[in-house]
Amino acid sequence: MELTVLFGTFAVLLVLGVPIAFVLAISSLATILYMGLPPLIVFQRMSSGMNAFALMAIPFFIYAGELMLRGAIAEKLVRLAAAMIGHLRGGLGLVNVTASTMFGGVSGSAVADASAVGGLMIPQMKKRGYDVDYSVNVTVTSGIIALMIPPSHNLIIYSISAGGMISIADLFTAGILPGLLLAVMLMVAAYWVARKRGYPAEAFPGWAMLGRIFVAAVPGLLLIAIIVGGVRSGIFTATESSMIAVVYALLITLLVYRSLSWSDFVIATTGAAKTTAMVLLVIGSAASFGWLLALLQVPTAMVELMQSVSDNPLIIFLLINLLLLVLGCFMDMSPLIIITTPIFLPVITYFGMDPVHFGIVLILNLGIGLATPPVGSLLFVGCAVGKIPIMQAVRTIWPFYLACIVTLLLVTYIPEISLFLPRVLG
Repeated sequence: MELTVLFGTFAVLLVLGVPIAFVLAISSLATILYMGLPPLIVFQRMSSGMNAFALMAIPFFIYAGELMLRGAIAEKLVRLAAAMIGHLRGGLGLVNVTASTMFGGVSGSAVADASAVGGLMIPQMKKRGYDVDYSVNVTVTSGIIALMIPPSHNLIIYSISAGGMISIADLFTAGILPGLLLAVMLMVAAYWVARKRGYPAEAFPGWAMLGRIFVAAVPGLLLIAIIVGGVRSGIFTATESSMIAVVYALLITLLVYRSLSWSDFVIATTGAAKTTAMVLLVIGSAASFGWLLALLQVPTAMVELMQSVSDNPLIIFLLINLLLLVLGCFMDMSPLIIITTPIFLPVITYFGMDPVHFGIVLILNLGIGLATPPVGSLLFVGCAVGKIPIMQAVRTIWPFYLACIVTLLLVTYIPEISLFLPRVLG
């Protein structure tokens, strides 16, 4: 009956459109009251869920991303991508994916990626004859790449949700090849649609101009090497790297590019503070909800249920992916990571999947949910930037969804895509 109260309250509040943080907290409180336990437990669990040292990396990475967004680093990365591959058929679509990959490597945020790159690319694509639905679809789906590659704060949330026993450095490294694979698959889809619709190619700027554009973009690109190299080598932790990222972003935007005004600095600071508050509230509420799931032995029941369905790991992994895809359509990513990790981690380890591998599969799967209706935040951002209704974008987005699903299946069933780099780098 306790599970009925927990999930029943959760479903009703979700349907009513209550913000997800309050849905999780109220559901937990209702269940605690039904069980006759002190309500203070909910707030204790929320506090303990947010009281993790590794979580300090999240606000700093968010802040670094905001500074780079306001400090014109995204613009320089877009120019570099355009100079490199803009001369191919439908080149601006490929530029969009490439720019999202590079900016995702310095922001770690899918929404920041979509808003920054989309804000630059979508107007340019429309001006050059690209259909707005195509421009939005490329922007939305390529934003998922930022979730896979360092410094993705969702990988940090997964590590904490798994009990802090999974190395963040391993997760950062494991996400690189799957992120690049997703970029390649999206570029194939973008090129196919561009040829079908007859989109133009841009003129190649010449090797000399490409070199100058590359030099201008190097300071922004170096941040990726600093974060990945520093964490992987053990020079500093993920939390320390996030603080270094903020200092580096300030130095680059103020002293090198000189593109960060005082008003931009204030907007970046307040924006990062608001985003951090929302993220941490969701994390705390989800921690309380997840504690109740563990108390009510949901993970154990899930293992037994999966065993009764099949003993074939391939079937189990497919079922988990399907369930996560459905959940991702209706809930935001951070709470789903915290709720589903304790449930599915025992299942996948029982059936032989490495926890680092599962973390990448989980993030990619839930990232696809951010680009799907009815509550996909990436889809909302892309359509808002492109100024089109969501249904207009969804009608033609299927080639990009297909690219994402194929990537998900490859990453799920070929573990070496995720585990190769962590093993090579020790």
